[in-house]
Amino acid sequence: MSAVNPTQLADRLMEEPLSAAGPPQGGKRPLGGQQAEGAAWEPTCAQAGPAPDRAAIVLVDPTRVGGALAGASRVPRGLQRLAGPVLVLVLWQVLSSLDVFDPRTTPAPGRVLATAYDLVASGALQSHLAVSLMRVLQGLALGLFIGTVSAVAAGLTRWGENLVDANMEVLRAVPNFALLPVLIAWFGIGEEPKVALITLSVLVAIYINTFSAIRNVDAGLVEAARSFGVRQRELITTVILPGSLPGFLVGLRLALTGAWLALIFAETINAPVGLGRMMSDAREYFRIDVIFVLLAVYAVLGLASLALVRWLERRLLVWRRAFDGT
Repeated sequence: MSAVNPTQLADRLMEEPLSAAGPPQGGKRPLGGQQAEGAAWEPTCAQAGPAPDRAAIVLVDPTRVGGALAGASRVPRGLQRLAGPVLVLVLWQVLSSLDVFDPRTTPAPGRVLATAYDLVASGALQSHLAVSLMRVLQGLALGLFIGTVSAVAAGLTRWGENLVDANMEVLRAVPNFALLPVLIAWFGIGEEPKVALITLSVLVAIYINTFSAIRNVDAGLVEAARSFGVRQRELITTVILPGSLPGFLVGLRLALTGAWLALIFAETINAPVGLGRMMSDAREYFRIDVIFVLLAVYAVLGLASLALVRWLERRLLVWRRAFDGT
């Protein structure tokens, strides 16, 4: 009797439904659905109970189960995450209407919006924001490059760890803002110390999280890949770096937050334009409404940065199934 290919057998069973009269000869049916003398017979589900409904058998993609459950609501997930800030704004407006807040120190949201409209109409906010964004992008690019290269070198090799890790730990222990006088002495009061301060904040966050993620890759996966004869380059590109990607994205979140925080201090270095300059002028002239507008701008920039990282996580971590809340 010739052997039967399991794949061909499954295709035949899916193409030919079970007979309504039931399987012949004690719960068996011929292969291929045709009864012939000397044909091979296969057991059917009638021996153990009623035949399953093949129309109900559906292949499930495990990578989409969590997303399907999480996306059951009609409200997009991004809008759901804005429930907290919206609640704060509503509470702020209610307390301002009840005169709980002093308008001289805590203006109402309506007054803040009116001030923001005046700043946008005059073009002042856009000009200062553009300069600040350029500084952040420059520092972010340098910090991402230096921090990622240092983390990969230290995480993959012992000699890299010996040369880089202790220096990065020193930078993490010393507040970056304490280095501000040194940066001014080295680079002057131009754009260089501002970008350097942002770069330091970014590269420390990127390095610490990426290095830890590389060293926390499951050793069992590495040994399994080596047992299958995977070369060192393939091991790095297909096992270690993808496994450390979640930690890198966590570091990117912290790096973006640190970049905006460092920007405020960096723009105190004789900056003629920038959001930090606007903040300093508003503080000197006691323009509380302008200060609240700038705080709102920083909040929007922070939420936009977080949304960017979440978008990257959805695109780069499609292979990972993680708990997404209930």
